[in-house]
Amino acid sequence: MSTTTDTARPHQRVAAADWTRLAEELDTYGCALTPRLLTADQCARVAGLYDRDELFRSTIDMARHRFGSGQYRYFGHDLPEPVAELRAALYPRLLPIARDWAARLGRPAPWPDSLEEWLARCHAAGQDRSAQILLRYGPGDWNALHRDVFGDLVFPLQVVIGLDAYGTDYTGGEFLLVEQRPRAQSRGTTTVLRQGHGLIFTTRDRPVATKRGWSAGATRHGVSTVRSGRRHALGLVFHDAS
Repeated sequence: MSTTTDTARPHQRVAAADWTRLAEELDTYGCALTPRLLTADQCARVAGLYDRDELFRSTIDMARHRFGSGQYRYFGHDLPEPVAELRAALYPRLLPIARDWAARLGRPAPWPDSLEEWLARCHAAGQDRSAQILLRYGPGDWNALHRDVFGDLVFPLQVVIGLDAYGTDYTGGEFLLVEQRPRAQSRGTTTVLRQGHGLIFTTRDRPVATKRGWSAGATRHGVSTVRSGRRHALGLVFHDAS
């Protein structure tokens, strides 16, 4: 049970989460919903950053690129708080899960203990652009199924944080995760992203138990159609883009 209060910092909220339970849910479903990581006020402040052009390196119109409908913006490397704090706090909690998954799949685990060192490796390999995302959807907007893989260096888990209140600020817009199971048809999972809560999910694939041992279950994610209101979300990715 969490003992955090509304005055707790985001890194304290991350530390107070039940990471054993979250790891188990990730193994079962490929995604896991965290306790509240941001207060409603903090969510409103982060969502309000969307209109500050100086914070972002680029803006993507999803309809133009046939990614869906809506818009998102990539932050520059000078991340505002609490975005930087959350990313730094989450990486060491996700790292043991990433390494365990790699071991089960018989893959190398190239991720060092330090997020800074890992990002330095990304930059040395030509992946030197920030991949942290602030997303905005309006009525009728949606996000096509995709993966946030921006180069050869990939961290296998990422986090999206809801910034608006489901059912009050917007309806629809559920998070979608579709997993291609080995030698079987795809399985879909939907999650309501509650305000301030994070959803940890698989970036590309995860270990799935089969009769022959562990196989890689490929996944893609997206967002269902927003029916009303406005939906903002913060996407935290633990590798940079080329």
